[in-house]
Amino acid sequence: MIDVGVKAPDFIAPAVAGGRATELELFRLVDRHEAVVCCFAPANFVPTCTAAFAAVRDAGWHDRDDLAVVALTDDSLYAGFAYADRFDLPFPIVSDFHGGIAESYDLLAESWEGHSDIPRRAVVAIDGDWTVRFAEATTDALDRLTPSPVQNATAALREIGVDVDRPRVNYDGPW
Repeated sequence: MIDVGVKAPDFIAPAVAGGRATELELFRLVDRHEAVVCCFAPANFVPTCTAAFAAVRDAGWHDRDDLAVVALTDDSLYAGFAYADRFDLPFPIVSDFHGGIAESYDLLAESWEGHSDIPRRAVVAIDGDWTVRFAEATTDALDRLTPSPVQNATAALREIGVDVDRPRVNYDGPW
């Protein structure tokens, strides 16, 4: 896993955002915000990951001028459209097909649920100077950690100067 204090790798990747296919450029988000939170998941529709994404949505992290949120999964854009629509996810969902971005963040799982070379479940917070200020990954994407990585990221965001509400992750939601 990427270390706190190092420079975050940049990436450009296909994404679903605002109901359309687009190309997400991390450098643009870092330029425009005080922090960017990257939420990695092996796939769309993984219940524990969906619970965390919904918690971030409900906490309003996506609706701020000082913070950008990006979800990254191994699934296709087609799956990203269905996922964003089904769970009303208002932030970009990047298709990290074959795990190239996850690999650059040292978050590539060799295998999970019969799939290989996919992102681990993780959260990485990057400040406006490209410094990784928070990084946490789970051992298994299905682990029901309390507190969850997105909840733990709250303190690091506040240290950066982004005063966010702490997400409430409900693992027993309609996922």
